[in-house]
Amino acid sequence: MDLYLPKDELLFVPLGGSGEIGMNLNLYGYDDQWLMVDMGVSFGEEGLPGVDVVMPDPSFIEERKDKLLGLVLTHAHEDHLGAVPYLWPRLKCPIYATPFAAEFLKAKLAETDFADQVPIHVIELGGRFKKGPFDIEFVTMTHSILEPNALAIRTPKGLVVHTGDWKFDPDPQIGEASDVKKLEALGDEGVMALICDSTNVFSEGQTGSEGEVAKNLSKLFAETPQGRIAVACFATNVARLQSIVEAAHENNRCVGLAGRSLNRVTEAARAVGYLTSYPNLLTDEDAMEVPKDQVLLICTGSQGEPRAAMSRIAKGDHPTVQLDPGDTVVFSAREIPGNEKSIGYIQNLLIRRGIRVITARDEPIHVSGHPGRQDLARMYQLTRPKILVPVHGETRHLCEQAALGAECQIPEQVIPHDGTVIRLSPGSAHVIGVAESGVLCLDGGRLLKRDSDTIRNRNRIVWNGVMFVTVVLNQFGEMVGEPMITAPSLFDEDGDDVRLDHFAAEIGNRVDQLDDDEVLDDAAVILAIRQALRRPVRQRLGKRPLIEVHLVRVKEKN
Repeated sequence: MDLYLPKDELLFVPLGGSGEIGMNLNLYGYDDQWLMVDMGVSFGEEGLPGVDVVMPDPSFIEERKDKLLGLVLTHAHEDHLGAVPYLWPRLKCPIYATPFAAEFLKAKLAETDFADQVPIHVIELGGRFKKGPFDIEFVTMTHSILEPNALAIRTPKGLVVHTGDWKFDPDPQIGEASDVKKLEALGDEGVMALICDSTNVFSEGQTGSEGEVAKNLSKLFAETPQGRIAVACFATNVARLQSIVEAAHENNRCVGLAGRSLNRVTEAARAVGYLTSYPNLLTDEDAMEVPKDQVLLICTGSQGEPRAAMSRIAKGDHPTVQLDPGDTVVFSAREIPGNEKSIGYIQNLLIRRGIRVITARDEPIHVSGHPGRQDLARMYQLTRPKILVPVHGETRHLCEQAALGAECQIPEQVIPHDGTVIRLSPGSAHVIGVAESGVLCLDGGRLLKRDSDTIRNRNRIVWNGVMFVTVVLNQFGEMVGEPMITAPSLFDEDGDDVRLDHFAAEIGNRVDQLDDDEVLDDAAVILAIRQALRRPVRQRLGKRPLIEVHLVRVKEKN
């Protein structure tokens, strides 16, 4: 695309995660060389029927892939690395990650046919390396997953701190606490720009500690001596897994895992030295052989995902796990906006079966992995940036964090959206252009643009139905027989065949009106048939269906 990009300036270009929560993809550019930070997905969107996964369109950097030095992953959440199996073949760049994220990514890539082609470089916690004009240092943070990192990116134009997802947790249960001393040292060094997580900017105070959740879970389990206990949580929250396991053991319960992603995460964690104190986690099948009051199941499906373990358990069609009246299900996770209905559906199914349901609204059994307003203010005080660029949020989150930054006397704030090209240095920070951006939808095994004809037509079919019309014309352009019309998504009542006859007559009248040249032109005939149907269909049904016309031409024998 025709976009002027100055070489002697430090540029920041978000292609995903600025304007929505999820599918993070960020670019830093200097001297016609580019560094990518994260490559994530999001899960479905309203108005995208049949699409479970969406991700940023990387076309902008794909056109410059020979200038892409590498992809740096801040952590292993799907919204930060989940797009790698889909987009890496278009970029083919080296990847840099700390041990857990690297191990987790390798497990995901094992399901592709190009896993052995991806160069994954493991950087130890707190490690530092150089790529072109970028000097990248990992800074250990805390979040709701193992080994989350901020990045200190040193460039010829200044130091940028890219926070990734983070919070300040003095008692994270597993892994190290946030490296506050390093953040303060970076502030002393001089931070030009802070690129900062905005997810919880509307939450007052500090985000709670995982250590408190562990205590509360143990207390809750002690108050539930009878029946099986099943806990639904995010599979990637290894600290929560450990908290649940320890709380179960404190209450004389062994632990089983139900859900493929739980097994994948625990295997990745053990491979890099975590969870090694818990070698006896049971399979879901083995757990069902243990007396009810001596077992606890950790399950996937905290968001009501239809194919996850908790959903299948609630519906009674899980191949192994069964819960009975008097058992207890604990939802130790937050409700991601948009998932409320699916979560409520699963919880209602459980309650109808006499199963006790406990959520974070009932007991303090969940804390966020993102910073509240007090945590954000502390980050500003530690790093003392000249520029604040809020990311990882909807527009309202970004604007609110920019306002908070101004209150905290950060001199400059720039609010991005996907595709904005922001000059960080030299001079004042501001938007200098717009890069190509967009959303790709995973449709089966292919990637489609969100605004593609396929997606647009599918939406139209969902809301207005589809009508198939077959018309046969002879060599003179005369109709042979009546048009064949089928509309399975529009007609299923008695008497609908009368309506179809009416529409067939409309087609016949319109074709008869075509002149000699038009009737021999396939495109003109198809357009005429669609025009003949649109108004009567809209008048009789109140719908604007997708009309698919199949035109057949035959030669009649003398």
